[in-house]
This record gives sequence, C-alpha cells and structure tokens, in this order.
Amino acid sequence: MTEKAPKLEYRLLTEFRRLFEGKIYKHRDSSQGDFVAMHLHEDLITINRSSKLVDAAINRKDRVLNVQNKRRGVSARRGDGTFGEIIPGETAITDPGYLVARGPIATVEIGIEVKILAKAMIKRNQVVQFKRGGGNPICTAVVGINQAERTVGYEGDRPFPTTRKQGFLHPYQEAPEAEHRLLASAAPDFDEFLILRFKATNAPPYPFEWVNYNETRLDYAAALSRISARYQQRF
Repeated sequence: MTEKAPKLEYRLLTEFRRLFEGKIYKHRDSSQGDFVAMHLHEDLITINRSSKLVDAAINRKDRVLNVQNKRRGVSARRGDGTFGEIIPGETAITDPGYLVARGPIATVEIGIEVKILAKAMIKRNQVVQFKRGGGNPICTAVVGINQAERTVGYEGDRPFPTTRKQGFLHPYQEAPEAEHRLLASAAPDFDEFLILRFKATNAPPYPFEWVNYNETRLDYAAALSRISARYQQRF
C-alpha cells in the first residue's frame, strides 16, 4: 500500500490563527497584517512550484521581502508584504527561521494586502498602488471574515461587545453580505482574492476556529499554485 504524503501546514494560516487564539486581537494594529502577509512568500518557496521564484529569492537573493512596504522613488500607499527586486548594491538580510530575505526594494513583483473584517474594509485602490511605478505585479488579497455569533472590539484597552442595543449586527449577521460585496466589487481587481472564514469571539478564553479548515487549506494551496505559475510566466 502506498503511503499518503503528509499534508503541508501552511505558515500563513498558522500565523493568522495565532492573531486570535488565546489573546486579544486589536484591529487597529496594522503590523499584524504585515506579519501574516510575509508568510505567504515563505509558503510559495515551500511548495516550490516556480523555479524562477526559488532561484531569485533563495539562490541569488536579488528578490527580497520589503516589510517596510516602501519602494524608493515611488509614492504609493503601503501594501502588507511586498516582494520585489532589491536595490542594486544593497545587502539582503536573512532572518533565522525564514527562507525569504529582507531588503529595500526598487520594484514590486508580488504585492499582498491582508485585511480582517471586523472593522476595516479592503481598499479597492490597492492594486493601483501596487502598480504605480510600472511593472506587472501579481496582486493578491487575503481577507479574513469573522462569522462568530458575537465578538468584542477594542478601542485602546476599552472593550466594546457587539450588541443589538448599540445598533451593531453580530459578525455572523454581517458576514454573508460583506463577502458578497467584496467578491463583486473588489475581487475582480486582484489576481488572487482569498477569503478566510473563521470564528473568534475576542473574549476570554479567546477561542478560534476555522469555519471549514480543509476547504480553507485547499483554497489557499490552490492560490499558491496559481501565484507560482504567474510568477514563472511574468518574470
């Protein structure tokens, strides 16, 4: 009998879960999206479906992740985990536990926007910002949509539970319409538009669960394969 290959544990999904599980999630902390986004690049290298991507990012290190999300000489709104060509003469920095190096970038080849729908909607003009300055970047959106029966938001240290008395709908009531609008109005502008459906109350003991983990995992894996194929063709 042939043994089945072990399933990959994707780093982006693991880090997304860790935003909520066992601790307070504060939606105004923009660094959280940056941190989750950078793991998509790690997953792209792990699946190894584009020899050009692996060679550029690992072997030559002339393509790097720019966690500052700022291209020299180009005025554009930040994305969450931009990947592109390192500025000539600069040195790539490799951190322990990571395959993709960091450094200042001159171009964007893969741009990622991560948003979590509790408070903030994705910016529809992000694709324009990725493309400002030329090139043909692969534009990817990862959108988390909470479907919990209720949740707690925070302004600083002050909790604000969702209650009908305050005039707010609970996450599970808003989720279907939010997803429908995003798929209709935002998704067509991106090369890949991935929705992560989950449940998190943001209240003790801070539980987290995927609505359907296997479906989410398969959708993410398929997106990684398509991004790899696009990179192989475009660059």
